[in-house]
Amino acid sequence: MTMQNEAINSANSVLDGVKQAFAPVTDAIKNMEVPEAARDFVKRAATTAKDRATDLHTGSEKVTAAIETAVSGSVSEAAKVTRTIQEAMYQDAQAFFSGIEQLAGAKSLTDAFQIQSEMVRARGEVLVGRAKSTTDYLSKLVADGARTAQDNFSKVASYGKTA
Repeated sequence: MTMQNEAINSANSVLDGVKQAFAPVTDAIKNMEVPEAARDFVKRAATTAKDRATDLHTGSEKVTAAIETAVSGSVSEAAKVTRTIQEAMYQDAQAFFSGIEQLAGAKSLTDAFQIQSEMVRARGEVLVGRAKSTTDYLSKLVADGARTAQDNFSKVASYGKTA
């Protein structure tokens, strides 16, 4: 144990010697004043960093809002499409059953043929109307989607320029 104690005492004396050698430097540092210019520089740097953090936060909120708007619009459009499909299926079923009732009321083969022809013609008109409205709807949807994407891109790009 004495060797261990001697090693500890030796290390402590070396440490004390280092402390004494650097005591003047340590005292000078303790009593040293930071120049006003250095303090101002640090304050300005901190303010600038704080402003940039605020800008970053604001920009990220704008990006998030743009994404939410795009997603919300997509969900709304999907719901419209679903409702439109459901309505079309209902109308088709109603037309089919009305056609069956009309055919059941036919008194002759000629009447049945005429009723069937009118049903086919009416069905064709409905399909053409649906195809046209679907094309118009999809064109509008694509245009709106492109406009939304462009708006969102410009918001993100303008944020990148301000940050």
